[in-house]
Amino acid sequence: MKKINILAVLVLITGTAFSQTWTVDKAHAKLGFGITHMLLSEVDGSFRTFDATITSSKDDLSDAAFELSADVASIDTDNENRDNDLKSDKYFDAAKFPKLSFKSTSFKKVEGNKYKLAGDLTIKGVTKPVDLDVVLAGPIEHPRSKKKMIGLKVSGSFKRTDFGIGGPGGAMLSEEVLLIANGEFVKQ
Repeated sequence: MKKINILAVLVLITGTAFSQTWTVDKAHAKLGFGITHMLLSEVDGSFRTFDATITSSKDDLSDAAFELSADVASIDTDNENRDNDLKSDKYFDAAKFPKLSFKSTSFKKVEGNKYKLAGDLTIKGVTKPVDLDVVLAGPIEHPRSKKKMIGLKVSGSFKRTDFGIGGPGGAMLSEEVLLIANGEFVKQ
């Protein structure tokens, strides 16, 4: 009986010891979004300040857990007046809710290098599930640092009014917001 307990403890310790963390290389990453304005054109933007990590105990990342956070005050649409409006309580309310976040609940291979990422998106204190499409590139070894790296392209959408962003209706701003993120992650 003692041998089985010792073996179980060793398995747990070994599994934890081999957990790997991948951190985003911010110089080669972007967290962006797009929304339709006046039913005519896409307005694109991004969050300049964000952080993301991936944790996995398997080399193929099949058990990967993703976490992301962004500073709402870092929103940038290349228009200062619009950016200030988006930071106001009418939209993101950056003063009261300075961060938005995402935490994964599952990561499943679809085929080849395509995956489905599900998780909880929190904006303005409201948490809702979202499903995202992921294309995974790599891993490769960085030629200088010799560290393992991967690349991710993530896309999906959510309904802005589910999070209290702006008023209802879709003539001025579409209800659907496209989420577009891409970046390189380095194994630590």
